[in-house]
Amino acid sequence: MKMNEKGQMVAPATCRMTAEDFENKGGTSVYWLGGGGAMINSQGTVIMIDPVLDGFDMPLLIDIPILSQEVLKVDAVLVSHSDSDHYSRATCKNLKSVCNAYHTTLYVASLMKEECDIDANGHDIADHIQVGEIDIELTPADHAWQRLYESYNYRVWEDRECCGFYLRTRDAKIWYVGDSRLMECQLHMDPPDVILFDFSDNYVHIGLENAYKLANTYPDAKLVLIHWGTMDAPNEKAFNGNPQNIYDHVVNPKRVIVLAPGQEFKIC
Repeated sequence: MKMNEKGQMVAPATCRMTAEDFENKGGTSVYWLGGGGAMINSQGTVIMIDPVLDGFDMPLLIDIPILSQEVLKVDAVLVSHSDSDHYSRATCKNLKSVCNAYHTTLYVASLMKEECDIDANGHDIADHIQVGEIDIELTPADHAWQRLYESYNYRVWEDRECCGFYLRTRDAKIWYVGDSRLMECQLHMDPPDVILFDFSDNYVHIGLENAYKLANTYPDAKLVLIHWGTMDAPNEKAFNGNPQNIYDHVVNPKRVIVLAPGQEFKIC
């Protein structure tokens, strides 16, 4: 973890992912894919959340840990919302031959059909999805930033078009909060074992003070930091979190997990 000459915190050097990361190794592991992306391998069931492996529309600070054509199999791709740093049209298209199912919000499912010819499964908030032995619940997110700008008034942007994902595996409860301002309901969740944690200090993300609040609401949860150190956009707060802030302000800072892109965090 280092700061570059532009004042950006840069993620540790990428760990290249291999076929072994997709095998059943027993237990459950989490991988950070860079940016807002993650992969979970639970007893050999592989789920990717917001993978952006191809088709970048911003310069990068990192090497991507695996390209879509190198992915051997995915049981499900989950997409939290339509922003291009989470919903990668190129990646979704390129994974079609190895992905069993796509799950997302109703709005993003309609985009996938229109833009990628993918018959994604659209869901509403609080819906449950079953992927193998994993139960996945769509959790609320407040990230309809388009409502703040007149140029986006060509349609109604609904809260339910963005979500998080709460995964209950045989071994652990993993919560991908998603891009979101802090919501009261997020402070009253079934306590997770692991939070995939966007801590961006940005007005349409959680903001640092609320990141501390959410983290300390679940003092036993491991905090796997995401949405930082990836994009070369020094003037965009949404991409420039500093993990040291989390270390310095959360209860039990030893639970903060700073992964390199592609690095495995074995939960159990």
